[in-house]
Amino acid sequence: MLVLLPPSEGKASSGRGAPLKPESLSLPGLAAAREAVLAELADLCAGDEEKAREVLGLSEGLRGEVAKNAALRTAGARPAGEIYTGVLYDALGLASLDAAAKRRAARSLLVFSGLWGAVRVTDRIPSYRCSMGVRLPGLGALGTHWRGPMAEVLPEAAGTGLVLDLRSAAYAAAWKPKGEVAGRTATVRVLHAPTRKVVSHFNKATKGRMVRSLLAAGIAPGGPGELVEALRDLGYEVEAEAPAKAGQAWALDVLVDEVH
Repeated sequence: MLVLLPPSEGKASSGRGAPLKPESLSLPGLAAAREAVLAELADLCAGDEEKAREVLGLSEGLRGEVAKNAALRTAGARPAGEIYTGVLYDALGLASLDAAAKRRAARSLLVFSGLWGAVRVTDRIPSYRCSMGVRLPGLGALGTHWRGPMAEVLPEAAGTGLVLDLRSAAYAAAWKPKGEVAGRTATVRVLHAPTRKVVSHFNKATKGRMVRSLLAAGIAPGGPGELVEALRDLGYEVEAEAPAKAGQAWALDVLVDEVH
């Protein structure tokens, strides 16, 4: 099972660990594309601060993020699972999983990123600010920048089992499973059961809890159909729609009664 996650906008501080070692990151086929983004982002943020804030879409209150990006090569690095915070990651609670579940998380979770492309939760990275929606002056839109490298690397990373895609739209645009991989991919919406409306905050929390439930139970479904059964056994109310034709992903709706 491969679980595709969005990053969090807010991130924990880098801390005082050893600095980034780009060669140590998972998915080495993304190395050149990572270096291109890292070099331009660091240079941009080491120069005109106002221009950097404009490019990155940062408010006055987030001015300090520019200096953080300028120091990416020397800042301390921590496991990505500790860097990413926010609603989904709070609900996922990686730190409180038992040892076996943490090993499953290390194997199966892949976090998409405007800067790194995609990383495992065990990859050591510094804290940064660069969403997939950013358009860097020299590289252009990051979603477009990542499509080619992702298309080369991600099919192999997907292996032969289920791909559970929990990414938001901006990050999903960087890689869309195709062909045989798409047929064993499941995307998930979280809906308010009484109204059938998409929820926002609770969407992230529910996705985090769902992944935690699978990891804690040691369940690794082989495909979307098995995933639906597993989630129902774990107490989730799930509606599933199989693809109308080959090369398309399954669409799963997880229904919740409370929205908070």
